[in-house]
Amino acid sequence: MVYADDFVACFQYKEEAEEFYKHLKGRMGHFGMTLEESKSRLIEFGRYAQERCARKGRKPETFTFLGFTHYCSHGRNGKFRVKRKTSRKKFTKKCKEVHRLIRDMRTKPLKAIIKKLNEILVGYYHYYGITDNIQSLSNFRYQMMKSLFKWLNRRSQKKSYNWEGFNDMLKVHPLATPRIYVNVYAR
Repeated sequence: MVYADDFVACFQYKEEAEEFYKHLKGRMGHFGMTLEESKSRLIEFGRYAQERCARKGRKPETFTFLGFTHYCSHGRNGKFRVKRKTSRKKFTKKCKEVHRLIRDMRTKPLKAIIKKLNEILVGYYHYYGITDNIQSLSNFRYQMMKSLFKWLNRRSQKKSYNWEGFNDMLKVHPLATPRIYVNVYAR
């Protein structure tokens, strides 16, 4: 069996997109491949789609690609632009993974836990640190802090930290702060 990677094709006119889709199916069939129908779709997206959907009283559709949800929005200047944020599925999966990791590491020294969490945060920021995604990065850090607070307080019978003490501890052993690494609109 042969597999092809994911891709997105964009067209200004619906007729062109439908024609491309028809030819793509035929071309893939020629090589013994098929499209995964549940993952293939034609959506109305973009500046003109946003105007048409507004007249119909609905929002333009979004699509998820490479871990990002792409959606229609506007820049500070009021002009249309495509924005991206971490997909909900990837965000939730990573939060659960980190929660389990902290649970499993809770008996280790605090310095080792913070070092590991910072490695995870910096890697996450490097991948998801793209223009317009700072809120998702901040939310991920906050979820990590909540998990850390919970599991540090489960290390003994006595509660180790209240939020004030926890924040004081983070001043001594800080978690990496969110940062945008890729500006997709830089010239």
